[in-house]
Amino acid sequence: AVCGLARSESSADSFWQLLRQGGCVVLMRHAQTEPGLGDPPGFTIGVCDSQRNLSAPGREQAVRTGEAFRHQDIAIATVRSSAWCRCVDTAQLAFGRHSVWPAINSFFQGQGDGATQTREVLTTVAALRAPVNWALVTHQVNITALTGEHPAMGEIFVTRSDPGTPGRLTLLARQLV
Repeated sequence: AVCGLARSESSADSFWQLLRQGGCVVLMRHAQTEPGLGDPPGFTIGVCDSQRNLSAPGREQAVRTGEAFRHQDIAIATVRSSAWCRCVDTAQLAFGRHSVWPAINSFFQGQGDGATQTREVLTTVAALRAPVNWALVTHQVNITALTGEHPAMGEIFVTRSDPGTPGRLTLLARQLV
């Protein structure tokens, strides 16, 4: 079985039920950050002091997300994160683990190669099958390229690969925890 389509995309019950079925790709935009757009000029990946980072409310948001997944008993087999500190910190606070995957690094304002990165993600997640779920903690531009939708900071999309919609992940449910 694969992650199925929820009749009511906004229902919290259907959101968690889809994840219990498995075969879903959880796309999470990093939690709330300090004010700003993008990163300061001259930032360096891996040097958190040079980047826009999670705010105190964002850190709390990431912890709440992890608590919700544990409370709902949702298994996440793989947690991958962008190399940006705000994504790494979100993944660690929410799921307690991560591996950095360059394919989900930001390509905002010409960083990276959005088309190549998006293709790599789509190709990789196409192999995902129930009962396994994966979580990808990334950026708005990446999630929009994968789904056509714009997530809020900390918002979670439940998606799946669908051969009928090549070049996109199908958005099944979304919510802020």
